[in-house]
Amino acid sequence: MPSDSGATTSPWMHERAEGFAPLENDVRADVCVVGAGITGLTTAYLLQRVGRAVVVLDAGAIGSGETGRTTAHLSNALDEGYCNLERLHGERATRLAAESHTAAIDQIEAIVNQEGIECDFERLDGYLFLARGDSAEKLEDELGAALRAGVADVRLLPRVPGVQSLAVPCMHFPRQAQFHPLRYLEGLARALVRDGGRVFTGTRVAEVRGGKPCRAVTESGHTVHADSVVVATNVPVNGGLVIHTKLSAYRTYVIGVRIPRGSVPRALYWDTEEPYHYARLQRESDSHDLLIVGGEDHRTGQAHDTRQRFERLEAWARRRFGADGPVVWRWSGQVMEPVDGLAFIGRNPLDAPHVYIATGDAGQGMTHGTIAGMLVRDLICGKENPWAALYDPGRKVLRGSAVRRYARENLNVARQYARYVRRGEVSHVEQIAPGSGALMRHGPGKIAVYRDPAGSVHTYSAVCPHARCIVRWNETEESWDCPCHGSRFDPHGHVICGPANARLEPVYIEGITDAGGLPELPERPGPRTRPN
Repeated sequence: MPSDSGATTSPWMHERAEGFAPLENDVRADVCVVGAGITGLTTAYLLQRVGRAVVVLDAGAIGSGETGRTTAHLSNALDEGYCNLERLHGERATRLAAESHTAAIDQIEAIVNQEGIECDFERLDGYLFLARGDSAEKLEDELGAALRAGVADVRLLPRVPGVQSLAVPCMHFPRQAQFHPLRYLEGLARALVRDGGRVFTGTRVAEVRGGKPCRAVTESGHTVHADSVVVATNVPVNGGLVIHTKLSAYRTYVIGVRIPRGSVPRALYWDTEEPYHYARLQRESDSHDLLIVGGEDHRTGQAHDTRQRFERLEAWARRRFGADGPVVWRWSGQVMEPVDGLAFIGRNPLDAPHVYIATGDAGQGMTHGTIAGMLVRDLICGKENPWAALYDPGRKVLRGSAVRRYARENLNVARQYARYVRRGEVSHVEQIAPGSGALMRHGPGKIAVYRDPAGSVHTYSAVCPHARCIVRWNETEESWDCPCHGSRFDPHGHVICGPANARLEPVYIEGITDAGGLPELPERPGPRTRPN
């Protein structure tokens, strides 16, 4: 099945949840949730369960954004690391972070059991093991911080059990979990509708307005009036630039290697490299498993070697797990990294009251999305939640090593504007292979040139409408990616993911663009969505 968020697909995507109709009239609700991924549907489900009337809107299908591209680790072994979180936020806040992720796994398990969702939910062990060249002291420090954070029964082991090629020290995290993310979302949507919730897909939200009532205005001109709006689109498309200066967008890469069933113990695996690698298994058949391996992250729009990253993942999988089967899946996803290691969940400080956001998944979107559902439910219902200050989008992030990270990441953004004065990547359209794209200089500016599989040429402004950075072609996902804040567009300039909420402007360049006027604006091959 084609993907709504890029050219590649994950093994989850061929089991897409059944469709819902677009919104075709104005409606009223207690809460409008924008985004039908893990964050949006969890929030909607939990609010509907406590008696709120909820409407969910998504530009694409359920789970058609980043939820469909996850590897679906459910873990309280936090990507940021307990040592670093403790340095940034202190022992009490780190304990709350551990508690929230543990509670999120428990919440998912409770929903699976209560709703009878068949999504391969499974409790299993997790192992954080040393990368080559790292000292055992790194694990010892992390163990101490995890224990101070209240992570139960974590311990050091001399090697990873059952994996001959992983004879290295590791940290054992019991009671982790995994599941099939889109089957889970389908179960959430089914339960939500059963309880009276309404879901509209193929419905892009153009504007969110706070107030009494709040309003979510769609591209088609219809409006949802609600007491509260929750923007659950992975990265907010409302508000100003401030929240985006505290986030960095990264692409992460994943392969699925077919291996004999039982040849690798079922567990979650992570190493201590920077950037780190992660692995899990998914049953493929009675005789084979998929070894799902990810990593090789880079800033969105800032790498041209995407194919080589898949090759490096394959080499790592074969070296670390002895996986000698074929690579049958390759895909990538987008991770929003907050500068201080914690998600931003709660009232958006730049909007009027009653508008909520959830962003900054930090590589743990499934648990962060569930935390968001639990926390936003409590905020809307006026119930105290011990995690509210921890994840507050308005919190101060400029402290400790977060100051240096903030400066480094935003200096990186500033450097991207130098692309305005650089030469184009090609000087003639004949240099662009059919089915590919490249930047060309045109007068003082840049144009994004896409040559479709038939050889026809389509031209668009290369300027991202969000913060005016110059986009770059992503050869793996066949998309235009913004190197500043991670906005992404399909080959014809339609928005795939925010924070941009407007397309790349079509332009007609005489002698370059095919046809005698503005380039044709083809219909999207399927519904598109911002990531969730």
